[in-house]
Amino acid sequence: MALREIRKEGDEILKKKSKDVEVIDERIKTLIEDMIETMHKYDGVGLAAVQVGILKKIIVIDLYDEKPILKLINPVIVKTKGKQEVEEGCLSFPNKYVKVIRPAEVVVEALNENGKKIKITGTSLLAQAISHEIDHLNGVVLTDVMLPGTMEYVTPEDLENAKK
Repeated sequence: MALREIRKEGDEILKKKSKDVEVIDERIKTLIEDMIETMHKYDGVGLAAVQVGILKKIIVIDLYDEKPILKLINPVIVKTKGKQEVEEGCLSFPNKYVKVIRPAEVVVEALNENGKKIKITGTSLLAQAISHEIDHLNGVVLTDVMLPGTMEYVTPEDLENAKK
């Protein structure tokens, strides 16, 4: 496993559409493990392959809630329900937080790392994370979906002071 470099705001690759994964081989499995390690290193909840410079439809999500880490290949949202206004950050937009409207519930179909078709229903934070990461696969970033005027910049010092 290895840490990957996270592409940041302004990097053109973040605006490109990712391509379907045709074959799940050892390279894809290694990429998924690297993505998980990178996401955990930066305390992220989710990460899309495009954020580490790979235009493949792969996302990983970890809500740190005792459930297994989601590893989704070629994910597609097939159903949404309701709406929620949420605060959101992104590893590609460090220290920036915005408000967005996301579905309250999503149903996603994808392949797991073994190529098996899976269907997952996510609510609340999971629905938000799935929507956010699938946006990345379509070249859509945080600033494209944020509610106007809601961006806040929070420095690492602000976060430390908030913990005290």
